[in-house]
Amino acid sequence: MAAFGLAILGAGLATAAPAQAEVPKRAAACTTIKITGKKVAVRMPDSGDTVADADDRVTRYVHKGDKLRSCIIANGYSQTYNKCGKTGHDWYIVRGGQVPVTCAKRV
Repeated sequence: MAAFGLAILGAGLATAAPAQAEVPKRAAACTTIKITGKKVAVRMPDSGDTVADADDRVTRYVHKGDKLRSCIIANGYSQTYNKCGKTGHDWYIVRGGQVPVTCAKRV
């Protein structure tokens, strides 16, 4: 009976390994972005909102050439903005808030 219990335990450990291997794959989905606008505001969405608006609170500023890490793009289909000379509705989520997609490019 003890051998049967060890066999089940061993099978459970074998299935745990692939779940641990998936963590680095998610980190690989993140991208580095480079700011293309002269001075770009990092905005924090209002409480209850998931996507920032062009008039939301500014948490800090980033400048042309700054590199940031972003793992998610927030889609704000209902709200359009005109930032850095282009019209858009998506935002890169970065540390401290969100940056307009039109003011950055992937590196």
